[in-house]
Amino acid sequence: MAIDSSAEIHASALIEDGAVIGPDCRVGPFTVVGPEVVMHRGVELKSHVVVTGRTEIGEETVVFPFSVIGEIPQDLKFRGEKSCLVIGKRNRIRETVTMNCGTEGGGGVTRIGDDGLFMAGCHIAHDAQIGDRVIVVNSAAVAGHCIIEDDVIIGGLCGIHQFVRIGQGAIIGALSMVTNDVIPHGLVQGPRGELDGLNLVGLKRRGVDRGEITALRAAFQHLAQGEGTFMDRARRLSEDNPDSAHVRAIVDFIMGDSDRSFLTPR
Repeated sequence: MAIDSSAEIHASALIEDGAVIGPDCRVGPFTVVGPEVVMHRGVELKSHVVVTGRTEIGEETVVFPFSVIGEIPQDLKFRGEKSCLVIGKRNRIRETVTMNCGTEGGGGVTRIGDDGLFMAGCHIAHDAQIGDRVIVVNSAAVAGHCIIEDDVIIGGLCGIHQFVRIGQGAIIGALSMVTNDVIPHGLVQGPRGELDGLNLVGLKRRGVDRGEITALRAAFQHLAQGEGTFMDRARRLSEDNPDSAHVRAIVDFIMGDSDRSFLTPR
């Protein structure tokens, strides 16, 4: 066990031998920290938190009561192989959140980026790769092997199917079940999630240039109504918009490796 002298550990907390607790960390009452856990500077675990497995938590992340972080995957193929959960900096992990370690078949690592907000009751499954500034709203579930890129918002009570990719800046409306990949900056809504437009509000909030937004809107219209297959339309986008970084990001995403098909514009 290695506990920095500046860390504050409540007398009722259980810190198992081997855990590493960095400077200025705080561990609240009745919290359990497993033997392979590493907590970097300023991490706070509030009361009744369980952090276990090979879990690394980045600086200034806060974990709220009754969350279970780093438990084994909910996967019947898991046979006890060594895997881990890596959580970035300045995340807010609210009450009763669960995040699982990876599996051998998925690369062995579940990874959470920086500056995320994971609201009460949400779940991040094994081998998921979560980007920076992601918001997962109350009681949403991200299944195994998903890739959630930067600046994505997943609404309350959503379900993200395993192996789905959600591109940068997309937003998923509440109560949606997403079974296919979502293009960057897409807007998905409906019980069986449908691609219903672009996340224009998010683009404006991030200060995206008006010209880029205009190019994105034209690109989306082309994907919805252009000639040929969805992939054909995407290929033509790169030729028609050589100067738009945001349009190129959509094209690259569509042309990238995937185990699912795409949500296509209505």
